[in-house]
Amino acid sequence: MRILVVEDEIRLSEAIGQILENEKYEVDIANDGEDGLDYAMSGIYDAIILDVMLPKINGFDVVRNLRKNKIATPVIMLTAKDEIVDKVTGLDFGADDYMTKPFVSEELLARLRALTRRQGEVIFEELEYEDIKLNLSTYTLQCGVKSVHLSHKEFEIMKLMLSNPALIISKEMLITKVWGYDSDAEDNNVEVYISFLRKKLFFVKSKVNIGTVRKVGYRLEYSND
Repeated sequence: MRILVVEDEIRLSEAIGQILENEKYEVDIANDGEDGLDYAMSGIYDAIILDVMLPKINGFDVVRNLRKNKIATPVIMLTAKDEIVDKVTGLDFGADDYMTKPFVSEELLARLRALTRRQGEVIFEELEYEDIKLNLSTYTLQCGVKSVHLSHKEFEIMKLMLSNPALIISKEMLITKVWGYDSDAEDNNVEVYISFLRKKLFFVKSKVNIGTVRKVGYRLEYSND
């Protein structure tokens, strides 16, 4: 599972990241609300741990914008405050749970497991765009009666693109989301996997292709020809 941590206290964000990685979660970290919202809008995360008091955009506005844009990723909000009004505000804006700092790691992990279990009961099993479907459980890309299995990175790239079919997605975003912040992956790594995916789209005889927008990134394209 992939978790996004949005926390401006660097040492705390790194500590949370380490706790989660020790439990075999994949973790991305953002240190302000603007970056956190940008990452969260990708829709690729299984859960978000979100501080309330953040630079640029506060946590309340981050979760409100996510829900406004139909991003249903479960959110645990963190705050140093222990006031009912803050908890009510966060929940009203669309947060799923609330924890007051400081907290113990065992409680955070337990709440995270509970949230992702509940999400698993209602999450869509497939993403669709035009004539293709991506099965989120089996990593299978399908068009009509033909299907093909995707590798982990192929799946993550296709999932990101199908979650944002109208967006142009840059190589930098793909590296960050699929390979991770600390990866030494470069543009050519992205190009290789885009090439793999194009071949698989051709194999299943889809009219969808991954188009290149020069010096910007990639987007999904559909041809009726």
